[in-house]
Amino acid sequence: MTFISGDFAHAKSIPAKAPKKSTITVRIEPDGRTKRLDGRAAWMMTKLVEAGKRGVSPLDLPTGVRVAHYIFLLRREGFIISTEHESHGGPFPSTHARYRIETPVTILADVVTAA
Repeated sequence: MTFISGDFAHAKSIPAKAPKKSTITVRIEPDGRTKRLDGRAAWMMTKLVEAGKRGVSPLDLPTGVRVAHYIFLLRREGFIISTEHESHGGPFPSTHARYRIETPVTILADVVTAA
């Protein structure tokens, strides 16, 4: 596209800062197998381990996080994650899920790199 001045429009295709990508290695207890998780699945595993028996709810996390999808990714990797539905009030009363990691895991390495 040419502007009246003769200059061409330039698209900003390179972001100012590269997004950071999480990578963690977890050891599955008691057999000691390890798995590497990347991106949001790694982030969600970290949140689940930090929460412990309390569990993680979408209400505990930033708005817009696709919690159910990240739980799906972890379950697809073989992790057992329980779901409990809880009621909540407020202007839009409904229910939400609380997720708990049931597979005993230990986080061995937690690395954040530029993607």
